[in-house]
Amino acid sequence: MPPPRGARPRRAGRAQADPVPAYTAGGHPPQHGQILCPSKEHVMPRGDKSSYTDKQKRQAEHIEQGYEDRGLPEKEAERRAWATVNKETGGGKKSGSGRGHAVNHAPSRKGGHAGGAASRTAAERSASARKAAATRKRNAEAAKH
Repeated sequence: MPPPRGARPRRAGRAQADPVPAYTAGGHPPQHGQILCPSKEHVMPRGDKSSYTDKQKRQAEHIEQGYEDRGLPEKEAERRAWATVNKETGGGKKSGSGRGHAVNHAPSRKGGHAGGAASRTAAERSASARKAAATRKRNAEAAKH
């Protein structure tokens, strides 16, 4: 059967060369199962925060402080803080029209409920409740007179 009209004949025995050499994120030739990057010049090193806005950096710092206050080690607190910022805002932001998208605060709420030390003991809460009841009673008496 002849080839279709306008089709170019194939040349046997010539492999197509890859136009761009493939590299991994570390800049090395790939090994089995590694993810490839189109060129090693454009790979951002892990931990580079230059593409984050000042607001995102402040958020991460504040979240990290909260984790440290709850007793987490500094490195783990930093890791969780940046994970929360990434989940909320979709990673590093770049300026420009049309690049923005909605922020999701659910990860922050989840983190507050996921455990950690209680802010007050049961005895402190009970004492506070007694004090509040006494204040309400005193105010009610004062309102009658």
